[in-house]
Amino acid sequence: MLASWKQLIFQILLLLVSCRHINTTSPDPTPPPLVPIDSLPRDVRRAAFKGEGQIEKVELLNPVNLELVCTWTGHQNKESNITGFWRKDGLEIENSHLTVQLENEQYQLQQVFNIVSEENLGNYSCVFESEVKIDFVVAVPQIGEIRDKPVVTYVGDSGVITCKMEDSKPMPNTWKWYKANGTDKEEIFAAAEPQRYEIKNNERKTKLLVNNLTMADSGLYYCGAVYTLSTSMGHVELKVITYYEPLKPFMAIVAEVFILVTAILLFERSRSKKNDTEGDMMSDQTNTLSPGENNGLEGSSSMRQRKT
Repeated sequence: MLASWKQLIFQILLLLVSCRHINTTSPDPTPPPLVPIDSLPRDVRRAAFKGEGQIEKVELLNPVNLELVCTWTGHQNKESNITGFWRKDGLEIENSHLTVQLENEQYQLQQVFNIVSEENLGNYSCVFESEVKIDFVVAVPQIGEIRDKPVVTYVGDSGVITCKMEDSKPMPNTWKWYKANGTDKEEIFAAAEPQRYEIKNNERKTKLLVNNLTMADSGLYYCGAVYTLSTSMGHVELKVITYYEPLKPFMAIVAEVFILVTAILLFERSRSKKNDTEGDMMSDQTNTLSPGENNGLEGSSSMRQRKT
């Protein structure tokens, strides 16, 4: 009897141990495979140090393995090796310090950077001995033709804003439009508001049409040339005014002329009153004099006429 109980307990323990090894959770979904870095094309850009403030522009459209190569002839007394390192956007890249050997009377510093998204774009700097550097500005093609003056139109009318990529630059995949909203940008969806907005894209050129303008439509509008890596932004200011706005300078001039004429008339009037008052006083004095005094005045007057 005791043996049977022991056998039963042993079988229960075996069952519990086997249940612990059963995986009842569903497996996690397999993440989508990433594009191998090694399969990306390689783009090599070289630059030799020419002087302080040297900037090299690197325009990219698609993800690449970007190899940057810097060369420097060094000082007059060349050392056999020096220290070199890299920075991105002014910050030193971790583990980028290298000992650069003098070869063929120059130093060469090179590094491969994986440019696969907008976050990888920016300013890359190769630095020799913490005193000599070359800046590589890595970006998508930039919009060059930007309007300096605002587009001016009237309340109730329609306004047209245009942006264009230079003919020498690669054509963007598409265009997008944004409106400044405080410190942020709000994308404009013409399909959602067809009565208000209309967007016309034509390869390197885009137009934004805004209908039924109000004063609230004034502000900055951003056009975005969309490339695979990032979006190149340009901005145009739209200024919406009333029909009375152009008349304000004319009305100001009219007001100034009116004030000037009024001042002149008041001055002449006060001067005329003063002269009339002095004439009346002289007349009153003449009337109050005796006949002898009047003759004396007349005699003195005739004497003055003879002297002249």
